[in-house]
Amino acid sequence: MSLLRSVEPELLDHMPADDARAVAARRGLKRINAVILQTGIMTRLLAEHWGDGGPRTILDLGTGDGTFTLAVARRLAARWTGVTVTLLDRQSIVSQETKDAFTALGWKAEAVAADVFAYLDGLKTSSVDIITTNLFLHHFQQEQLARLLALAGRAAQLVVACEPRRNKFALRASRLLWAIGCNEVALHDAIVSVRAGFGGQELSALWPSQGGFALDEHAARLFTHCFVARRKDRA
Repeated sequence: MSLLRSVEPELLDHMPADDARAVAARRGLKRINAVILQTGIMTRLLAEHWGDGGPRTILDLGTGDGTFTLAVARRLAARWTGVTVTLLDRQSIVSQETKDAFTALGWKAEAVAADVFAYLDGLKTSSVDIITTNLFLHHFQQEQLARLLALAGRAAQLVVACEPRRNKFALRASRLLWAIGCNEVALHDAIVSVRAGFGGQELSALWPSQGGFALDEHAARLFTHCFVARRKDRA
């Protein structure tokens, strides 16, 4: 890995949810997810690693406005029915329109504004079928990441994460996102995200060592780094 991992503050994380630049940055993030085909990558990982029969519960960490998880749900709803999804974020910005869209799919969505560590720490062992997260784990330093992964592994049967891939090509590409309409906040945060991204088996190395999970960590397409932890004894 030619780029050392560097975690820096992202502008969007410290802006009021209704700030005009923050709203524009979230629109830019949706464009980024579309360009890098993130919805399809997450959908494929969930379908492949959960197996037959849909889950009962999904917890999405760092969900933002919930629209990414909604896009994934739309692709899975035909085969996964009656799912309850918890949309967790520090800010409460999931709209009623988004919740209603989940309902139209036959899913139930609950938005929760809470600290991710406090929330996960309060969950019982194996109380969630699936934990998902998109472009979220890279916000954390190594020690925080290790704790977060340990809490997620205690709570869930399956953990699936899609993160930025950290390399020089992705870094160069992130500087060109103005071309798809990203504002200065989204552009800054995209560059910071790549520098804080992952490669190789970096997340697997932080997973709790007591075993019980099968791990899969790999690159997907040009810009995405995937991590999956599946409980081996899942029925």
